[in-house]
Amino acid sequence: MSFVSEFREFAMKGNVVDLAVGVIIGGAFGKIVDSIVGDLIMPVVGRIFGGLDFSNFFIALKEVPPGTVMTLAEVKKAGVPVFAYGNFITISLNFVILAFIIFLMIKQMNRLKRAEPPPPAPPTPEDVLLLREIRDNLKR
Repeated sequence: MSFVSEFREFAMKGNVVDLAVGVIIGGAFGKIVDSIVGDLIMPVVGRIFGGLDFSNFFIALKEVPPGTVMTLAEVKKAGVPVFAYGNFITISLNFVILAFIIFLMIKQMNRLKRAEPPPPAPPTPEDVLLLREIRDNLKR
C-alpha cells in the first residue's frame, strides 16, 4: 500500500472527519464566545465595578516614559514590558462561559438521547428446548 493511499484511507475514516468538523465548528464557536465576553459581558461587569476596563489592568515591569498614556496598548507601544493580568481575567472568563455552554449542550443532548430499549431476546433454538424437555422429564 503506498503512502498516499494509506494517508487517504486514514483521512477518510469517520472519526477523523468528525474531529476535523468539530475543530472547525469549535474555532468558530470560540470566536462567538470571545465576542460575547468582550462586547457584552465585560462592559457590564466593568460598569458594575465602577467603570473598570479589565483589558487595561496591567503592571508595568519597567518605568513608563513620561507623557505616555497609561493604557495597555500605549505602554506596550512605548516598549515597556507589562504583566497584563486583565487580559488573563477576560480569557479566563471566556473559558468558564465556553465550558458552561458546552456542559449545557452535552446535558441537553444526553437528555434528548433516549435510552434505547434492549433488543428482544432471540428465540431459543429447538434443540435447546428439546434438551430442556428431556432434562425435566428425567428429573421426575
